[in-house]
Amino acid sequence: MTKKTTIYDIAKRLNITAATVSRALNNNAKISVATRKLVLQTAKEMNYEQNKLALALKSGKSYNVGVIVPRIDSNFFASVIRGIEEELYPKGYHVIICQTHDQQNLEIENINSLLNAQVDGVLMSISNSEIENNDSFNKLIKKHVPLIFFDRKKSISGVSSVTIDDFKGAYEATKHLIDQGYKRIAHLSNDRSLQIFKNRYLGYKQAIIDNGLEFDESLVIETMSKVAEGRKTTKIFLDMDRRPDAIFSSSDFTALGAIEEIKAHGLKIPEDISVVGFSNEPFTKFMELSITSVDQSPIEMGRIAAQVFLEEVNNSKKVKSEKHIVLTPQLIVRKSSQRLTQLV
Repeated sequence: MTKKTTIYDIAKRLNITAATVSRALNNNAKISVATRKLVLQTAKEMNYEQNKLALALKSGKSYNVGVIVPRIDSNFFASVIRGIEEELYPKGYHVIICQTHDQQNLEIENINSLLNAQVDGVLMSISNSEIENNDSFNKLIKKHVPLIFFDRKKSISGVSSVTIDDFKGAYEATKHLIDQGYKRIAHLSNDRSLQIFKNRYLGYKQAIIDNGLEFDESLVIETMSKVAEGRKTTKIFLDMDRRPDAIFSSSDFTALGAIEEIKAHGLKIPEDISVVGFSNEPFTKFMELSITSVDQSPIEMGRIAAQVFLEEVNNSKKVKSEKHIVLTPQLIVRKSSQRLTQLV
């Protein structure tokens, strides 16, 4: 077995003290730049690896951060994770990714596992099945582990969040359909116990009212964010005596299902029925019939959530700060809804 190089081996080669080597490896300003460079170069030549556990014990940090998402097979959440990693990796942090699959028990298990792993913070988007109490979140707070919500959040005192203006995104998407001449606009909603989907519903509803159209609750159906569910729910709309002439979906996946079902009925998009989604998943722009959608700036969301974490974890005064950052959504207009004007 090959013997591991220690700081004492480096010190012996350079004829300096082990304490000087240690300080140089930790970029201590008391050590000259020339000595620091020499120590780092020698450490590299000797294949020296720092003891991460010892560093963690000394600094009080594990340099691991937990990220909890409903699922990673979504471009939105994958992009948020990318943004988090791009911000944290250069600072020496590693990311531990957990999925809840929108299940309450897995969410609780993930939080407990991350606490046992001694993570320095948790960045998370809560599951669809909202936890009835805040016990798991309070565990993090009591242990002074920074908790930052992104996209889906709960309102908890002292906990920061990074979201987008879901109300505004839904309002602009619905207003776009009205401007295109559509008058009977349906809404494929999602679990409105979650604030993001409630806000999308409210934005849709307000746009209908503000523009002098009749709000019809029968044109709103709550469903899951799946293509098959989008098809099934859209069939209900198409079987109505007065079917809608446009659909605003709170999810791109249900929007895709809606398009498949509309085509199966021999109807044209957007001439007969228009469709708008939400999230700007990659497939929305690569389809032959590209889908109008609301972009959520997921990479930026991830970066900002990571920045908020860094501010909290590096707060030497230990004064709890609570930030609520709301990003501005952008409506990306494509073929599925562009009826009256030419695409840019």
